[in-house]
Order: sequence, then structure tokens, then C-alpha cells
Amino acid sequence: MNALAFSSSPRSNANSKALLHSFACGLQAAGGSLETVDAQGCTLKPCRGCLRCNLIKRCAIRDDGWPEFSARILDADVLVFAAPIYFHHVPGPLKMILDRFRSFMQVRITEQGLLHTPWQEWRKHFVLLLTMGAPSDEDARPVVELFEYMTGVLGPSNRLSVVAATKLALSGQITMDAAQLRHAYGKLGLDPDRAEEDCARNQGYLKRAYELGNSVVKR
Repeated sequence: MNALAFSSSPRSNANSKALLHSFACGLQAAGGSLETVDAQGCTLKPCRGCLRCNLIKRCAIRDDGWPEFSARILDADVLVFAAPIYFHHVPGPLKMILDRFRSFMQVRITEQGLLHTPWQEWRKHFVLLLTMGAPSDEDARPVVELFEYMTGVLGPSNRLSVVAATKLALSGQITMDAAQLRHAYGKLGLDPDRAEEDCARNQGYLKRAYELGNSVVKR
């Protein structure tokens, strides 16, 4: 079982990176392997909407490393996307990578709507590890809906799992203990008396990410 992860936060001590670390620990404990790509440092070019992929069955952009990059995507059993929610969606560098997934399929316009035909069969487990400052995971709904759509059009054998961690505004907040969280809440204008409860919830997110990493290998 091999996994390819895309880490997209610009923060060095990002909450989404902590979730990804827990996921990786769980996956590796079960015997899986994981490669991580830093989306922020990625040199891929954006999709230019030329639609040539509909004709040549691959992306027409060849001078940015995409041929090798796309081969790694196709070879992976599990695709992991670790992202903070910035203005209700993933950071731009990750969205740019997702746009290039267009070249994995033919898209035809019909009177009834768009018809998607992948160039090859996909049987992958997609994993979303999302963090956000909002107290409700509804803030991540546009991202989850995008991935529900993507996994569907790429093939019925794909699966999607989501861990969406909320109320995380500061770098490294998900790993703070109750005392650190109480201090942080004072600065953020949040109720310090919720610190212990929220600390336990944050640990629960990390545990869920670990267990998810473990389970994708054992399935």
C-alpha cells in the first residue's frame, strides 16, 4: 500500500501538517509507505484550458514535470490532501494541482450535461485532512463537495474519507495542551473555560487521523 500526500499549508507549524503526521504514523505502523509533496513549493504550471487532453489522452504541458508527477499520482493506492481552509476553500497551490487532474479524463458536453470518461480505471482511496478556524465544519463543505464530485467522475471504485478539524486559528493549535489553549483563547477573545474540552477534541482529531492512516492499509 503506497500513499501520496499533498501538504498545502504555507505555515511551518500548520495544524493540517500535524493531522498529516498522525495519518502517516498510523499508515506506517500498519506497513504502508507515504511520500509527501509540498504544494507550496511545487513548480507545476496551471492548467491553461487548451482541452488538448481530450484528444491526446494526457496533459499537453510537458515542460514542468507533470509527466513524472502524474505517474506518481496514478501509481498511488491512496491520495491524501492536507489543507487549511482559507476563505472557504483550499490554498491556491493545491487547487492548481487539482485543476491538472482534468487531463486524467475526457470531458464531453452533451445536452444532458458533462460526460466524464477516465482514461484508465481508478481504484483509489482519497483522504481529506482539513483544518479551519470556523467552529463548524460547514466552512469546509465546498471542498468536500468538490472531492465527492471528483472521486465520483474518476470512477465508482474510488472512496473518500474526511477528517475536518474546526476552531483552529493559530499555528500548532491542534497540538496545544489545555494550559496553552487557555492562554491562546484569551488572545483570540474565546472562552478560556472551553480550553480543556477543546483540547480533548483536538486530540480526538489527531487520533482519528492516525486510525484512518492505519485502516487504509488494512482494508
